[in-house]
Amino acid sequence: MAPIRELGRPIEILLVEDNPGDVRLTREALTANKIRNTLHVVADGVQALAFLRKQGKHANAPRPHIILLDLNLPKKDGREVLAEIKGNGDLRRIPVVILTTSRADEDILKAYDLNVNCYVTKPVNLDSFIKVVRSIESFWLTIVELPPE
Repeated sequence: MAPIRELGRPIEILLVEDNPGDVRLTREALTANKIRNTLHVVADGVQALAFLRKQGKHANAPRPHIILLDLNLPKKDGREVLAEIKGNGDLRRIPVVILTTSRADEDILKAYDLNVNCYVTKPVNLDSFIKVVRSIESFWLTIVELPPE
């Protein structure tokens, strides 16, 4: 099967983030590069799982090619969401990138114990934040072979 980016379809990205400022910056960073993508945003862990399971208002949601997941979320935190994704045979192959402000060793270890694909801390500087998102995009959407649908 041909890599997704060679099929001419946009890369489907699910951003699970409750901070509107970080959503805006992520959207800007992803739009600035020329990689075709569709960014879907949910603001909490319950919505993230509903999107992935195509439940309720997300019944027609596409399967994301990659998930950008914050740890500190309302309703169901990122650790719980990650555990459910990686514990689900249908979802576990979707790459998950933790994108969070936490630099705590226990958060990093827990995420890797739950089989996260990578863990990235958000810089507080706006330019650095945009650079980080562009680096994630560059690596995951141009270098890595994403699993076929």
